[in-house]
Amino acid sequence: MLKLRKSADRGFADHGWLKSFHTFSFADYYDPAQMHFRDLRVINEDVIAPGMGFGTHGHDNMEIMTVVVSGELAHKDSMGHESVIRPGDVQVMSAGTGISHSEYNHSKTEPVHLLQIWIMPDKKNVTPRYDQKSLDRVENGLGILVESIEGEGPLGIHQDIRLYRGLLDFKNPVSYKLDENRHAWIQMISGAVLVNGEELVVGDGASVSHETLLEIVATEKAEFLLFDLK
Repeated sequence: MLKLRKSADRGFADHGWLKSFHTFSFADYYDPAQMHFRDLRVINEDVIAPGMGFGTHGHDNMEIMTVVVSGELAHKDSMGHESVIRPGDVQVMSAGTGISHSEYNHSKTEPVHLLQIWIMPDKKNVTPRYDQKSLDRVENGLGILVESIEGEGPLGIHQDIRLYRGLLDFKNPVSYKLDENRHAWIQMISGAVLVNGEELVVGDGASVSHETLLEIVATEKAEFLLFDLK
């Protein structure tokens, strides 16, 4: 079963310097029917104005991932990390017992467009950790970004998931097999696809349960995230 979450149905906040779409309930946006999907708690699509950003703030007991679509995001945290996250980079943080960090648009002239993702962890109060890597983009296929910290993926978090980035040219297909009792979420970044015959366009999401195979075909050049969830 595939259930669409249309872009226009997401929560939206316009703070002037920040425009943010919320797939699930977040901050002032609350919908009891849209709290999370499996262990996927937050997908926020943010556009941050030049030179602006989030001041130092704290997190605990959450696995946090950031994917930059365009622009550059500057990061600084209480563990001593300072970095700039660019398109092609993926950042992961295990907040665990508690971290604080700030995130700012690194550019004074161009906006930064990003997706921030929160995953509920399978272990609480772990030692906070940080990792960031620039990952090759797999053209016309799925490239693994993140999986369980016990796995062999390029980046790991404390939860049994697999996160892929999909890139497809017009009319190009890709298939993904879901193991028994697994679920999926697809989040569109750009373009349009058909997923088992259902159309998803920019900003749309879809939950998938009780399916064993996803057939994804681009109806225009497309980029998306695919989450494989327990």
